[in-house]
Amino acid sequence: MSILTIILNIFLPPVSVALNKGLGKDFIINVILTILGVLPGVIHAFYVTSK
Repeated sequence: MSILTIILNIFLPPVSVALNKGLGKDFIINVILTILGVLPGVIHAFYVTSK
């Protein structure tokens, strides 16, 4: 995992997921989680980008 990915995961989780996985179901799930709370979005972004 690069430094850029880590920074994007923390500050812009949906952008990080979109860059790594595209605009699919993972992106939509991350947007919803980020709207509900930033921490769940960040955790999901780290989970998705670490696969």
